[in-house]
Amino acid sequence: MIYHVLKHLLFGPILKLLFRPRVEGLEHVPEEGAAIVAGNHLSFSDHFLMPVMLDRRITFLAKQEYFTGPGLKGRLTAAFFRGVGQIPVDRSGREAGRAAIREGLGVLDRGELLGIYPEGTRSPDGRLYKGKVGVAVMALTAGVKVVPCAMVGTFEIQPPGRVLPRIRRVTIRFGEPLDFSRHAGMAGQREVVRAVTDEIMSAILALSGQEYVDAYAADVKAAGDAAEEPGKFPPA
Repeated sequence: MIYHVLKHLLFGPILKLLFRPRVEGLEHVPEEGAAIVAGNHLSFSDHFLMPVMLDRRITFLAKQEYFTGPGLKGRLTAAFFRGVGQIPVDRSGREAGRAAIREGLGVLDRGELLGIYPEGTRSPDGRLYKGKVGVAVMALTAGVKVVPCAMVGTFEIQPPGRVLPRIRRVTIRFGEPLDFSRHAGMAGQREVVRAVTDEIMSAILALSGQEYVDAYAADVKAAGDAAEEPGKFPPA
């Protein structure tokens, strides 16, 4: 109920009016049944601009920090994400990763649309970073197709650290669904899930036209933070 009010009556019309998103390949998103939409992650605005362009409801695995922030802003942010049905995910440690996969599989088991950012965090500089294998594990375990998605222009309107987005037009591209049924039953094989993840990232790259970096965005961010602190050095 809250999801549809926010999407169709409040935020959706405003976002469409302000940013006038161009949408390409919307026909590739299945009208029913379970599927994963896997996209690049350039901006906080991605959480809003892509979902409002879909006819179907989409549930994202959102970082837990969105639900635990302090003060009035934190409470409002948490209320919004809960209202639109997003699932909080603890991103620290291996067990946290398993918990996120379980939550995602629950969405797919209900025949719903699951949204995920394989990079695991926002790009610090607008480039596309190496994908984490959770998206492949979920796709192979649930036996669902993956629709690649590229947000274009959202880094320019709201890069990390910018509170309010610039009002500019953005583009959202959906690619043809990727079918990994040839790898059925192989979700536990490391080489397979790595190859499937890389195939998904390659499809996103083809849609977005970004520069690709063969490293995890979280590691690059951590190295940058360490280099900025006096007396600390980035990891070798």
